[in-house]
Amino acid sequence: MRDRLSFRHGVHPPERKELTAGAPIRRMPFPEEIVLPLRQHTGKPARLLAKPGDRVERGDKVAESDGFVSVPIHASAAGTVKDIGWWPHPDGSMAEAVRITVDRFSPQIPRPRIIPRWEGLTPDQVVQAVQRAGVVGLGGGAFPTHVKLLPPEGVAVDTLIVNGAECEPYLTTDHRIMVEYPERVHFGIRVMMHTLGVGRAIIGVEKNKPDAIEALRETLPDDLNVGVQGLTVKYPQGYEKMLIEALTGREVPSGKLPMHIGVVVQNVGSIACIAEVFETGLPLIERVVTVTGPGVRRPSNLIVPVGSKLRELLEFCGGLRKDATEIVFGGPMMGASQPDLDAPIIKGTTGVVVLTEKESRRRRTYPCIRCGSCLDACPVFVNPSLLGLLAQAGRFEEMEEANLADCMLCGCCSYVCPSNIPLSQMFALAKAGAKRRKQQAA
Repeated sequence: MRDRLSFRHGVHPPERKELTAGAPIRRMPFPEEIVLPLRQHTGKPARLLAKPGDRVERGDKVAESDGFVSVPIHASAAGTVKDIGWWPHPDGSMAEAVRITVDRFSPQIPRPRIIPRWEGLTPDQVVQAVQRAGVVGLGGGAFPTHVKLLPPEGVAVDTLIVNGAECEPYLTTDHRIMVEYPERVHFGIRVMMHTLGVGRAIIGVEKNKPDAIEALRETLPDDLNVGVQGLTVKYPQGYEKMLIEALTGREVPSGKLPMHIGVVVQNVGSIACIAEVFETGLPLIERVVTVTGPGVRRPSNLIVPVGSKLRELLEFCGGLRKDATEIVFGGPMMGASQPDLDAPIIKGTTGVVVLTEKESRRRRTYPCIRCGSCLDACPVFVNPSLLGLLAQAGRFEEMEEANLADCMLCGCCSYVCPSNIPLSQMFALAKAGAKRRKQQAA
């Protein structure tokens, strides 16, 4: 293992994990209604199957995958389809969604298992089972997991990296999964190593989670080549390119994917989800969510049915404090502020962070002073200062020439900018515009 278990640049924001790091995962009750957007993952949205009036059981499919880079959506509770229409989405837009009135008297017993037992399955059959289960990356990106299990022809993968860094402030979802379900994590690793045909796996965990590192090491299987490695605490250590550099010394070239240098990276929550899929036969219909921050009364780690509304999580955690001013889905560095309490928890929702005026007060923006702080912070070595000036001038095509595509919107540049320029937000808008232009040109 390498001596320098970190990467170049990055920042050290306050961790703020003490609110929930020691809080055991507990189950949230089923709500009266769940809302399931068809757009819950990277790639093509799911294709609607259900219609108003349909009776569904827990685990029934309400939308089908619409292509290879797509996954189905399943009912997370038994009930009746009330309506299908537009609903507030966590990304701030409106999205087509299935609304299900939950049967308050149902025991919520799932239908017979839809996922086969994994023993004896070929790699292709495992990939199909993972896709049918609707599994996506649970670290926030929500990329369909089965796609990572099927590298393109001619691409040789030799290492599986399990991402347990969880470098975002406040969030402790992955931390608690590693502490409470380490055997499940190892089972998921076993399935992925079998499917990818790799002989080595490394679990990377930041050193601020010593109990997680200990739990994983104590339960390591004797018959698998799996190592648990503590990592330097730095943001964004959990971004896959940074994690690969820290653990293997390999660098992912611009425009390439980790598998092009022989590595597949998977979030520890997604690994545990794969294990649960094959243990229970259930698809991905619930996930662990951290509800935290100084603005919520009882910070918690919860098992939440996918489709539960934001307001229901907050009520279960004691409600908001009087000085709460902002609610963020995800962490404060890369998360999205929520304008609507009816926005649902979707598959990629890692946490709900409630901030007060002290943490979220707006600061006046000043002109760029060319100090270079953003260059020293950027972990992918783009020039945020130049990109910001181009964005302000509306020269978006030139931003693409200046390697906008390499920016991962981690927010390091915005965090260190003494002029309080919202660089990351500007880059996100520019990326969205570039995507629209490509779609229109196609």
